[in-house]
Amino acid sequence: MQHVRRAWAAVCLFTTIATAGAFGTSVGTAGAEAAATVAADGRPNVVVVMLDDFSMDLVQTMRSVQKMRKAGASYPHSFVTDTLCCVSRSSFFTGQYPHQTGVLTNTSNQGRSMLGGWAAYAANGNPERAFNVRLQESGYTTGFVGKFLNEYEWSPGRALPPVVPGWSTFNTVFGSAYDGWDFASTSLDGGRLRLTQHDAPPASASNAAKDKAYAGTVAGDLAMDFLAANEAADAPYFLEVALYAPHNRTQPEGHYPGDPLFPPMFRDREGERSCGRVACSKLTSADLPGLGDSAKDNRPRTASGKRARAWNTGSPLSKAVAVRDLRNRARMSQSADRLITKILRTVGPDTYVVLTSDNGFHLGQNGLGRGKGTAYDTDVRVPLLVTGPGVVPGQRKEVTSNIDLAPTFEELAGLAPVPYRSGLSLVPTFTQPALVRQSYAFLEHTQQTLTGGDPDAAFSGPELDRIPSYTAVRSRLALLVRLDLDPRSKRTSWGYEYYSYRQDRWERRNAFASPRRKPEVDLLMAKLAAFDQCREVRAQPVSEACRRLRS
Repeated sequence: MQHVRRAWAAVCLFTTIATAGAFGTSVGTAGAEAAATVAADGRPNVVVVMLDDFSMDLVQTMRSVQKMRKAGASYPHSFVTDTLCCVSRSSFFTGQYPHQTGVLTNTSNQGRSMLGGWAAYAANGNPERAFNVRLQESGYTTGFVGKFLNEYEWSPGRALPPVVPGWSTFNTVFGSAYDGWDFASTSLDGGRLRLTQHDAPPASASNAAKDKAYAGTVAGDLAMDFLAANEAADAPYFLEVALYAPHNRTQPEGHYPGDPLFPPMFRDREGERSCGRVACSKLTSADLPGLGDSAKDNRPRTASGKRARAWNTGSPLSKAVAVRDLRNRARMSQSADRLITKILRTVGPDTYVVLTSDNGFHLGQNGLGRGKGTAYDTDVRVPLLVTGPGVVPGQRKEVTSNIDLAPTFEELAGLAPVPYRSGLSLVPTFTQPALVRQSYAFLEHTQQTLTGGDPDAAFSGPELDRIPSYTAVRSRLALLVRLDLDPRSKRTSWGYEYYSYRQDRWERRNAFASPRRKPEVDLLMAKLAAFDQCREVRAQPVSEACRRLRS
């Protein structure tokens, strides 16, 4: 405990120094030297593990999650700003909503649109606003390993993408790793990107040889190399490990014969225990609440309560296919589970470990197919667990969004908040489990048909294109979604869906027009109307009124 107290005292002291400088009081040379000394001696290390399309139904299968739950803080009301990978990750890096980052979709349609992907992220100045830039400038050694952003890519014959600022080590693993094997990664050499090709063993190779070349294994080895190099160093470090698991492959055929849509390591493909701490046979349709339910009673309503155009008109996923996919996603998650356990055993007492995901995933619930993009609980709620010095174990009631993580990391680093972040640091909740400052989270989604070319299209079909643009507000026990049911970019046709989770764990029936639900609907409608007025972009300061909307 003495060691923990010293670490926290150092963080508090550095916060005081940084804040004074931020308000125009010159720290001076002696002050700067003192700040550097405190940072080297006391500021904590941080490791973030970002999973890809990890849904809450998989939490039960991972032993590392159960360990983190017992040892640290868990946030059962944790949501993302959008349920698309690139949009969500952009919010994670910047602590900003999609309307602030300018990243609205996964792709830029090969440069023909600036609505999404790496092109939109870079064009809107997000690389410079990302939290890792400030951490590095303050003396942190910053490392990134794994999946970065959609369309930050390389393929043979193409030039390498530009260097991303704010990273001391940058081991991005390019998108061919979705399929598990045969991909390239980067490293930094003298400020320039260097390429490493990771060839796949032939089909005749042993399963052990194939597993050694698996994307999750390679990313894990790079992460452990970073920890080995920095765990005993004087400077504090920040490491993000962004794994591809349990995202589906993106090519019509697997790399090896018989590869499932969600390809696990070969060691995790057979046996009752291959699904982790839950036997595979125990993972059933009961783990997917809402599976098989008709979408007819989810139809949107107009503001006056009349029935609006139905958007969920596709073919639902069968129970057999949904359960098969659930089990393979659990198998695929086991490589991540082992890595997280290894990280927890490796890091020292002054290290925070954070586990989360970019978005959730649905497998047939609510009459849907397979995929993401909706505002439903399957897609928008993600795990968030934190262990580290001073963290009091237990669940929190705080409603969190992934925009809260950037200011959290900055506060841990002793940095004063910057005015353009919309998120709120979660650090006070680490030591005060009962503290509740935020009770709402906002979502923004742009219909993918405006750009096209999503990497999931091969297996989700037109489902992602069918999901309308929407703005939504989520509380602990309710969801209100305002959908634009006119897919044309310059037209609008509003439809609404409202769901209460007081009795059901999923969106059983749209109750927007229910007189009994009117008080809650009116409250959430007022929240959405106020959120509409919060239109700050890029580095524009966020107003206090907009910050208070989540309280």
